[in-house]
Amino acid sequence: MAQPQILAIVLAGGAGKRLAPLTDDRAKPAVPFGGLYRLIDFVLSNLVNAGIRRVCVLTQYKSHSLDRHVTTTWRLSTLLGNYVTPVPAQQRLGPHWYTGSADAIYQSLNLIFDDNPDIVAVFGADHVYRMDMTQMVDQHQAHGAGVTVAAIPVPRQEASSFGVIQTGRDGRSVTAFLEKPADPPALPADPNLSYASMGNYVFDTNVLIDALRKDAADDSSRHDMGGDILPMLVSAGAAQAYNFLDNEVPGAEPRDKGYWRDVGTLDSYFEAHLDLCAVHPIFNLYNDNWPILTYVPSQPPAKFVHNSGDRVGRAINSVVSNGVIVSGGLVLDSVLSPGVRVNSWSRVERAVVMHNTRIGRYAVVKNAILDKNVVVPDGAVVGVDKEHDRARGFVVSPGGVTVVGKGQVVTP
Repeated sequence: MAQPQILAIVLAGGAGKRLAPLTDDRAKPAVPFGGLYRLIDFVLSNLVNAGIRRVCVLTQYKSHSLDRHVTTTWRLSTLLGNYVTPVPAQQRLGPHWYTGSADAIYQSLNLIFDDNPDIVAVFGADHVYRMDMTQMVDQHQAHGAGVTVAAIPVPRQEASSFGVIQTGRDGRSVTAFLEKPADPPALPADPNLSYASMGNYVFDTNVLIDALRKDAADDSSRHDMGGDILPMLVSAGAAQAYNFLDNEVPGAEPRDKGYWRDVGTLDSYFEAHLDLCAVHPIFNLYNDNWPILTYVPSQPPAKFVHNSGDRVGRAINSVVSNGVIVSGGLVLDSVLSPGVRVNSWSRVERAVVMHNTRIGRYAVVKNAILDKNVVVPDGAVVGVDKEHDRARGFVVSPGGVTVVGKGQVVTP
C-alpha cells in the first residue's frame, strides 16, 4: 500500500482552567512537565518519531510562550518539505475567535487546502504518552474508515470524564459515541471497563472537510470535534476505533505499554510526575528508540554537595534536571527542573519544582507544585498545613496538593 500524504493538526488552543494557577500565564500545552519538557513535546515527539513531519499547531489562549517554544525548538528541515509551525487564531472567517475545536480547524481549512494531504491527523496537545501514529493510519486505510478515533479502556467509574465509545461485534466499528455520560456503558468483555476516546483522530481529508462544513452551518452545534463531528460521522457509519493497547512502540517495555495520562487537573498532573520517580517507572523517559524531544538549556550538570553530619546533599527516587544544585538538602520522590537550588537542611518530598526556584535552609516542601522562580525562604514550610496554605492564598487541589504560582514568595 502506498504511503499516504499526512498533515497533522495539533489542537493547542485550550485554556486549561483546571490547571490554574499553572495556566494563569501560559497555555495548557506550554505547561512544563517532567523537568525538561512541555506538555506539547509529547505529541510532537510521537508525530516526528513516526515520520509525520508536516505539523500545524493551532494556538489561541495566552500562546506567547507556546509559540516561542514551538518556533525555537521544533525546527525541521524545510529542504525535505518538513515543518512544525504554530498557527495563531487569525479570524479568517469573521471577527470571532475559535468557538470550539472543530471551529478551529474550520477556520484553518486553508492549511489543508494548501498542503492537499490524503489524510489529516488531528491530535490533542496535552496528554503524556508514547504512540506510533502510523499504525493507527494503517488500520484506518486497511478498513476504509472515514474517521478513526484512538480509544483506550479505562475503569468504568472514571469514564464519565471522557467521551465513551461503543463498538460493534468486530470491536472496531463505532456504533455510538457518548460525551461524558453519567452511566458509561461497559465493555462487553469486562463490565468494569469502558472504552474512552483519547481525543486523537485520523480522517480522510474529504470526509473531514465535508463534516466541518456541515457543522459550521449548524447554529445549534458547539463546534466540538468529540461532541459534534464524531457523533455526526458515527451516525453516517463512517467511524471506527483504534485500540491504543494494540500500539507497539519501539523500545517500549511491558510496564509502560499502553501508558496514557490526561493531565487536565492538578491532581492528575501531580500523579503523572510521581509516575516518573519510581525505581521502575511505568512511563519510561529513558527509551532511546522513541525519545521525547525538547530544547535542553545550556546549563551545567546537576550537582550534589556536602556530606557532613546531617548536612548531606541527596536526591532519592527523584528526577533531577541539569543546572540543579542540591546543597546539603534532602530530595525525595520529586521532580526538579533546570536551575533549581535546594539549600542545606531543607527537605523536598513528593514535589514538582520548576525552573530556577530557590528553597532556603531548613525549609520544607511536601506534596506541592512550585512553578518557575518561586522563592521558599529559610525556615518556610509549604504543603504541610493545607489550611495555612489556603490562608496564604495558595491553591490546594482536591487531592491535597498545594500549588504555588509563578514567581511567588512563600512567607515563613
